[in-house]
Amino acid sequence: MSITNYEIADHFSLLSKLMDIHGENSFKAKSYAIAAYNIEKLPQEIASMDDAMLFSMKGIGDSLGHKIREIEQTGRLSILDSLVAETPPGILDLLNIKGLGPKKIAVIWKEMGIESIGELEYACQENRLVTLKGFGEKTQESLLKSIAFMKQNMGFYLWAEVEEIAKQIIQQLQKVFPQQLFSLTGEIRRQCITLEYIDVLTNATAEQIEQQFTNIPDTIIELKEGILFVNTAQQPKLKFHLVDTATFYATLFLTTGSKDFIEAFTKQYTIDKNATSEEAIFIGNQLEVIPPALRESGDIIEQYKNGASIHLIQPYDIKGIIHSHSNWSDGANTIEDMAKAAIAQGFEYLVMSDHSQSAFYANGLSPERIAAQHREIDALNSKLAPFRIFKSIESDILNDGSLDYNDEILATFDIVIASVHSNLKMSQEKAMMRLLTAIQNPYTTILGHPTGRLLLSREGYPVDHKLIIDACAEHNVVVEINAHPRRLDIDWQWIQYAMKKGVLLSIDPDSHAVGGYHDVYYGVMAAQKGGLTAQQNLSSYTLKEMEAFLEGYKKKIADRK
Repeated sequence: MSITNYEIADHFSLLSKLMDIHGENSFKAKSYAIAAYNIEKLPQEIASMDDAMLFSMKGIGDSLGHKIREIEQTGRLSILDSLVAETPPGILDLLNIKGLGPKKIAVIWKEMGIESIGELEYACQENRLVTLKGFGEKTQESLLKSIAFMKQNMGFYLWAEVEEIAKQIIQQLQKVFPQQLFSLTGEIRRQCITLEYIDVLTNATAEQIEQQFTNIPDTIIELKEGILFVNTAQQPKLKFHLVDTATFYATLFLTTGSKDFIEAFTKQYTIDKNATSEEAIFIGNQLEVIPPALRESGDIIEQYKNGASIHLIQPYDIKGIIHSHSNWSDGANTIEDMAKAAIAQGFEYLVMSDHSQSAFYANGLSPERIAAQHREIDALNSKLAPFRIFKSIESDILNDGSLDYNDEILATFDIVIASVHSNLKMSQEKAMMRLLTAIQNPYTTILGHPTGRLLLSREGYPVDHKLIIDACAEHNVVVEINAHPRRLDIDWQWIQYAMKKGVLLSIDPDSHAVGGYHDVYYGVMAAQKGGLTAQQNLSSYTLKEMEAFLEGYKKKIADRK
């Protein structure tokens, strides 16, 4: 499997940070940070480029190009390896702590001798950082919270990161042992957005499985009570549940559902230990088959009684791309390229939502540039009909809850996505004030990534989800399910409540390049856990339905003003 642009960019990003920590030439350190940014924004994978194309790309050049080829060919970067060798391992771990940049790490390392997360946590608890230049009581408190959050999530992975790996493991094992049974189970089968293990159920023997991993370096294999644990460095941990053929499907059922689901099921129904399929277990109890994604809570069983079932949203139900960024702000592609890519993938429309003017870091649009972009969209709509590009903006929600433009400019958009991007360290009172004020704005169509979380790295600002959803119901505001694998925000656990309140949700990729369209898949997988149907998802609307929805929305704006 070829190395991706993101993996290559990670090498240069780490190199830049380590150069800062070691006090090396700041200009060179910054140049590598810029290189990492440029590599992430490249319009296609480096693996598909020849040298002539790669070296001519903006921000690459000959010197950087050769370093990129070194990474591709060896998986390493010699200049980075040298710095890593000079750096205590614990210092690299400190880079993962939110709010602790390379320059601050250099201070605590060189002035206090701190070389690990544990040492830093202890120093904070002993109130030793407050006297350091650039630190203070608030910084110390923030570091303690970040360390606690990181420790809580250490060893976990995004479902999106491991899904393909898990599928490949199953395919490879099935190829080697065609007579044996293999299935994913546990959290990965339930499509949990983060997980600790890839769980696999099999009737193969421990010896057969172990043979497939013994030759992989840095691999620890351990058998405990019928479960074979396989832990390989820098890879998700594997957990093989070993069973006999007769009990395979009963065990698949028992290991797939959460503890809550299984307890609720076994109180009311029986599980045939020798069932010939999972379906047989449900049918034998006169129940419709409950999809694995829904087997989190015992409450779902009540919905499936008496032949009832939920037709969960599927990836093919997404009819348009809502929430995308072009090179007018911080996206990688032109609007035309994004539109043509959407057409090629069978979508009926594209909602172009570049950043607003306050997002200066993302080249946000001034009123003059908005007018120019709208002229370009008008021309493209004439050229690409019947496909349609909707005029949108991802408007920053400012500190007082207002949107980023006056009403006259907001009225020029078909769709306004209101999102918080700045000053994320807020109390719940402050966060709720900003969000509720934005929701009450008559021009807000969609509330974007409502908590601002980044899975496994940023917890997000505290909100009262019920109050947010209630306000969206009152003011006819759509709630986004941001499909970026690191966001998946709003969380799936609030989808049922939103649906009960009559709030429309929208699975949106927040794409910054055409490759980002694929993220709607991860949004769908997360939304399935909340029981979302296509009928209650805005991005499942056909073009005709979307146009009718927006026509009705204009009338609502007039009524709300």
